[in-house]
Amino acid sequence: MGDKATRTAQCACGQLVVTCKGDPEKVSACHCLECQRRTGSVVGIAAFYRIENTSPAGASSIYERIGDSGFAVTHHFCPHCGSTVYWYPARKAGFVAVAVGSFADPAFPAPEQMVYEHHRHHWLVK
Repeated sequence: MGDKATRTAQCACGQLVVTCKGDPEKVSACHCLECQRRTGSVVGIAAFYRIENTSPAGASSIYERIGDSGFAVTHHFCPHCGSTVYWYPARKAGFVAVAVGSFADPAFPAPEQMVYEHHRHHWLVK
């Protein structure tokens, strides 16, 4: 990826933001049932950045759950509009995952990995 762009992800009301420097280390599409519930969509797409390349700002509420891996995932969402903007996956210590939709950027890098495809909705084209 290599681009040194700075991108800003934000919630629907704009109160919770995270500024990300450079391109993500990885972009992943997850079909797990928890991501479906979290997003209200059939797939969750996350951009993984090293924590030191991100700067969150604004108030967030936290929801922590244990993932299928057995590791905790700590979600940060806006207490006003409810949008999940970023989360810390304990399985990937040192990284923060940012919801790609929060960037609202159609030119954002595409997912390079798909996980939990056994939960993929049959009508969703690969």
